[in-house]
Amino acid sequence: MVDNGHPEEDDMGKAVAYLVAMIAGVVVVGWVAIALLHALMGALSYLVVGAIVVGGGVYLYGRAKKGLAPGTRTQRRIEAAAKTYRMRNR
Repeated sequence: MVDNGHPEEDDMGKAVAYLVAMIAGVVVVGWVAIALLHALMGALSYLVVGAIVVGGGVYLYGRAKKGLAPGTRTQRRIEAAAKTYRMRNR
C-alpha cells in the first residue's frame, strides 16, 4: 500500500470496508434464512393440508361403512329397494 503519510486514513478505510462486508453478510444470511423458512413453511403447509384431506377421507369412509352395516336402517332400505327392483324386472 502507498504510504501517503496518514496512517489513520488507511485504518478508517479498512473499518468502513469491514463494516460494509459485515452488513452485506448479515443481509445475505437473512435472505438465505428467509428463503429457507419460506420453503419449509410451504412444505409444512402441504403436509398439513394432505393430512386433513386424508383424515377427512378416512372419517367419511368410516361413517359410510358404519351407515351401511348389516342391520342398519339404511342397509335394510337398500335391500328392500333391490328386492323390489328384482321383483319388477323378472
